[in-house]
Amino acid sequence: MRVAMIGTGYVGLVSGACFADFGHEVTCVDKDAGKIAALNRGEIPIFEPGLADLIASNVAAKRLRFTTDLAEPTAGADAVFIAVGTPSRRGDGHADLSFVHAAAREIAAAVSGFTVVITKSTVPVGTGDEVERIIRAARPDADVAVVSNPEFLREGAAIRDFKHPDRIVVGADDKRARDVMVELYRPLYLNRSPIMFTDRRTAEMIKYAANAFLATKISFINEIADLAEKVGADVQEIARGIGLDNRIGGKFLHAGPGFGGSCFPKDSVALIKTGQDHDSPLRIVEAVVAVNDARKRAMAGKVSAAMGGNLRGKTIAVLGLTFKPNTDDMREAPSVPLIGALQGMGAKIRVYDPVGMEQAKKELKDVTYCDDAYSCAESAAALVVVTEWEQFRALDFARLKKLMTAAVLVDLRNVYRPDEVRRHGFVYESVGRPAK
Repeated sequence: MRVAMIGTGYVGLVSGACFADFGHEVTCVDKDAGKIAALNRGEIPIFEPGLADLIASNVAAKRLRFTTDLAEPTAGADAVFIAVGTPSRRGDGHADLSFVHAAAREIAAAVSGFTVVITKSTVPVGTGDEVERIIRAARPDADVAVVSNPEFLREGAAIRDFKHPDRIVVGADDKRARDVMVELYRPLYLNRSPIMFTDRRTAEMIKYAANAFLATKISFINEIADLAEKVGADVQEIARGIGLDNRIGGKFLHAGPGFGGSCFPKDSVALIKTGQDHDSPLRIVEAVVAVNDARKRAMAGKVSAAMGGNLRGKTIAVLGLTFKPNTDDMREAPSVPLIGALQGMGAKIRVYDPVGMEQAKKELKDVTYCDDAYSCAESAAALVVVTEWEQFRALDFARLKKLMTAAVLVDLRNVYRPDEVRRHGFVYESVGRPAK
């Protein structure tokens, strides 16, 4: 099938490359001429394992191309995906749909013949209705069906998630549109990936409800971690004990410095705003967001406590800046408020991240960027693990102890066993485990 993918951000690039790998003819469109020129040179603007090779192979096979011209690929497309950004609107937290609406207007001007217009961006309930209204107002003669097909991609594992999904959610009433969606995803039938057909508004709500529920699990276990520290219990054993219950499950029960990224914070706030607009407040989700925001700031207090309550003039080494491993995404990363709070306490900051350094430079000021974990630890009074990159899971403690001015490790991801670290003579602080 012929596919136009409007937007070459995270979702658009991964989805476009994967659809091309299925054998479809895909054109990815973006207004950013510099980004399109870079993609045509083989330069990938985001870090996602396997994506560069996937794009290169499908460009070579002439199934994938990149352009700034929306009209030509849209006119010839069977399916047009809207995969543009929906950031939080400045001032009120609502999802900013200006890019979605602009894409709808341009699509309306270009479509020819029956075309399925698919919203892939994460959008509030009712957005599909507005997209359809925009298209019909601009082109009453257009033969289009508007569909919601939310994405459920995890950064760092997006290609696998696309090709081996738990489910494919399609919100569509038009039978012709359903047939097109079935054909688009037909290569996944061998994996027995279920396609769930529903109405458009329900599909839009499924995406937000899923993210809010996962965010709730994270904030829940983080609050349990705080209580576990006070009563002398181990949150990791607690998480395992409740996660073995198949009604709960063990995923997203890892205590840490709070959730970040492009989805959970933004989507949780957008869902809260939708509830407020419809006089149906979401008190649990409101609490989840409040707990998470407070937690990111509170982590600086844990570092300070490990240092005896005084950070002024001391150097702190921070390992891991991105919101999770295997991505360069710094959006809502816990490292940013943590470092800001540490600096507010008078600390000097050295940092290292395996792939997120360039993105971090846009967010962090007055920090020293280092070449690896050990150069980061030089002359530091404490080492703080913020993101659980594999490179940080087997550090040489004897080497670290020689480099640092004091042997203090604050492990905000519970990467290490307390007895192992303390055996090397370190003061060790973790999350939700008994202090010694």
